[in-house]
Amino acid sequence: MHVAQINFLPVPAGLASADVFEQWPTLADVAEAVASAGTRVSVIQLATRPERVLRNGIDYRFIPVSGAQRARRLADVLGEIRPDVLHVHSLGFAADAFALARCLPSLPIVIQDHADRPPRRWRRPWWRRWYAAAAGIAFTAAELAQPFTRAGLFAPRTRLFAIPESSSRFTPGERDRARAETGLHGEPCVLWVGHLNSGKDPLTVLDGVARAVARLPGLQLWCVFGNAPLLDVVQQRIAHDPRLAGRVHLLGKVAHARVETLMRAADLFVAGSHAEGCGYSLLEALACGVAPVVTDIPAFRALTDDGRVGRLWPCGDAAALAEALVATAAHPPSPAQVRTHFDATLSFAALGRRWADAYAQVRADRLWGPG
Repeated sequence: MHVAQINFLPVPAGLASADVFEQWPTLADVAEAVASAGTRVSVIQLATRPERVLRNGIDYRFIPVSGAQRARRLADVLGEIRPDVLHVHSLGFAADAFALARCLPSLPIVIQDHADRPPRRWRRPWWRRWYAAAAGIAFTAAELAQPFTRAGLFAPRTRLFAIPESSSRFTPGERDRARAETGLHGEPCVLWVGHLNSGKDPLTVLDGVARAVARLPGLQLWCVFGNAPLLDVVQQRIAHDPRLAGRVHLLGKVAHARVETLMRAADLFVAGSHAEGCGYSLLEALACGVAPVVTDIPAFRALTDDGRVGRLWPCGDAAALAEALVATAAHPPSPAQVRTHFDATLSFAALGRRWADAYAQVRADRLWGPG
């Protein structure tokens, strides 16, 4: 099986290919996951200048194309590569996938969701036609397809796959050593990694922690974040509640490699997200063997096997979060158990197997018809 993956989002002008791999890790991660299952992979990346890179056995072609001839030029490249299946990144590029399907009608196309949203109602007739070019569409969780299927945007014959958006290269480590290196402590030591915005709902998490400390007096919460529109509100909430003051530590933005060490130091990982296309921080926590206490949303259900690993709690429910923290601290899964779950279902090898199966299904549909 030979698969071509294409990313229509162009590389910013002046960015070298080495920088692309560093700043856009998913470009290589998904390709390498697929290759780990024995699938041959070629990657087409739109760029401002041509370049060809062979990296970890994968052929990357940086192609400068634009304008009305874009589809024809890319179809020529695909004709040279001759893949069995085309894997398109992002539902937002359905029009480009449709244009390629018109040039290469025998090539089955799978589109991978990257936290995309359905188009506005008045634009849906066009998008419905474009999505019909897809033989298959993949979401982290099957439920994430519902806004699209309820709107009738996908053709009845289009296969839907549940495949996590990516994986993580993080690994478990010695907890005592990580705590000595980072200064993290707590019984339990709880880690938050996410923006301080309304979608991540840090205020409910703080309320849940405040409720839990009566039964978990040694609890310490450590918060890593990037964008922080709610920072002032969060700081005020901490300062004005004696249950939180001195217990919640705002670490701010840290280097990505540092996040791995912080996760190795933690007992629990907490998240209050109301919606996620995948949940990269949760993936990384599971890779490090950290027990998750996260909201009951489709992506998190998919990543935790419906809460069989760690605990799920309803969005916005601080009381339920407090109960989940207390229960998980009392009976946490071991780091080895969490990592075993990760290896079996979320690792790059596991993703590669899922993608290989998806590709085989859409190729068989094209060769012999559905079913």
